[in-house]
Amino acid sequence: MADKNQVTGTFSVIGNNTVITGDIRTEGSIRVDGKIVGNVVTQADAAVGMNGVIEGSVDAQNITVAGKVMGTLTAAQKLVLEGKSVMKGDIRTGRLVVDEGAVFDGRSSMTGTPVSPPTLDSR
Repeated sequence: MADKNQVTGTFSVIGNNTVITGDIRTEGSIRVDGKIVGNVVTQADAAVGMNGVIEGSVDAQNITVAGKVMGTLTAAQKLVLEGKSVMKGDIRTGRLVVDEGAVFDGRSSMTGTPVSPPTLDSR
């Protein structure tokens, strides 16, 4: 997550070897180390661990990707693509960090200012 010491509200973890098919909505932060086939909407932060896979969109305040995402990422504040991450899809964020070695195939829109914050009713 953008600030690893900051947790807003609840904290959900999708563990290794866990597969969820369907959309997830939460007010708290979420970390995905398993696989989600569906959309993730959080009013806090989202992280995709090295073994994590998301096939769908992610809407959050801050997003950190170390694993794989095939879909659309919308980070209201900051999006980080770590060194071994694979992102196939479009991104929209206020600030973007792409580490050396990250793979990004898609379009990006970076405003330099926060984009509209996610809402749980937006999808």
